[in-house]
Amino acid sequence: MSAEADSPQPGSTVGLRPPAAIGMSVTHRRYVPYSHAHYGGNLVEGAYALGLFGDVATELAIRTDGDESLLAGYDSIEMLAPLQAGDIVEASATLTRVGRRSRAVAFEARVVCRSAPERGPSAADVLDPPIVITRATGTVVIP
Repeated sequence: MSAEADSPQPGSTVGLRPPAAIGMSVTHRRYVPYSHAHYGGNLVEGAYALGLFGDVATELAIRTDGDESLLAGYDSIEMLAPLQAGDIVEASATLTRVGRRSRAVAFEARVVCRSAPERGPSAADVLDPPIVITRATGTVVIP
């Protein structure tokens, strides 16, 4: 097989990505199932947001560097408000610094919808503005 056969076709975007750009952002949303509640009042552990941060950091690294990377550590973590089962939470990762092999990333998790059981078993509200539950900064390393 020739090298040409393995190359993307003209006009294809397969394998192409923009250079790592400060300010680039990735956001995921997820429903938090009741099976994830660990505490009274259907509270979910704060580390749940950190798992989401790992997911958005991975996509950000794939988009900027073509590699899943390694979230090497957090410089700061602020748990600002509770996460509850039944919430819809969104997590964002924003590139704030580009080094030779490291990337600084700012993370934020927000509750965008919350159940409203006082109105009925399946009632819920869209939160405007969303509730910021967790903020963090960390470092991603590209091999």
